[in-house]
Amino acid sequence: MTRPGRPVGELLRDWRRTRGLSQLDLSIEAGVSARHLSFVETGRSRPSPDLILRLAEHLGMPLAERNTVLLAGGYAPAYPRHELADPELAPVRAAVRRILDGHHPFPALLVDQHWHLVDANPAVALFTSDAPPHLLTEPINVLRLSLHPDGLAPRILNLPEWRAHLLNRLHRQALAANDPVLLDLHEELRGYPDPGPAPEPVSDALSRVLIPLRYRHNDQELSFVSTTTLFGTPRDVTVSGLAVEAFLPADRSTTEALHTLAASRPGRGGGDGGG
Repeated sequence: MTRPGRPVGELLRDWRRTRGLSQLDLSIEAGVSARHLSFVETGRSRPSPDLILRLAEHLGMPLAERNTVLLAGGYAPAYPRHELADPELAPVRAAVRRILDGHHPFPALLVDQHWHLVDANPAVALFTSDAPPHLLTEPINVLRLSLHPDGLAPRILNLPEWRAHLLNRLHRQALAANDPVLLDLHEELRGYPDPGPAPEPVSDALSRVLIPLRYRHNDQELSFVSTTTLFGTPRDVTVSGLAVEAFLPADRSTTEALHTLAASRPGRGGGDGGG
């Protein structure tokens, strides 16, 4: 990381405003006087690393951004950033592998903070096997693959509501992380052909409690419930951005179809994803 050019006080002030907090709100939450916080933001007072980290915690800043603010204050980063292949992250890789393998024969994949595919179990071939090469060029972005008209979009039977769900989720994530990469991705996906307004929800018990993914495979409709698994206490920048996205069968026919597909696949092997 390189030392940012903007003062530490400006960075903290921008994050406070992003969160919609007044100086008084943040000072109360962080246990610091509003006067001192004002001095920090205007550059009249240099914050300690402990104060920076305390404010960053209450502002819900991503670990990478906490490092950036520490550097702006003249301090060393507090959180390491390892590559997933590094020896230090071997326990993380093992945990992810157990999760991915444990979901088989149901699709599960590991993505990073920008929704790039990092790893996957063989069942994800259900979504990727017929995708065009330009959507499978690394780094593969799974949201682009999902909503691109050349990708999965024509096979998603409830595309309007699934698209709205993904775009809303991405937009919330981009704002929470204050991440321009995610904001640009949101704008790109929003520009894809609009499938029209969401139809009236299907009046089954599942659709009354969540939005399923209804996906056409050959001549069969498969119905999935999506789940997200995060590491609960990350202290590494890379780990903090990882998420396992799993697609569990929402009905008996989907369960049976996935077991049949798995039995026809030549060996389970390793992950299908790149990274």
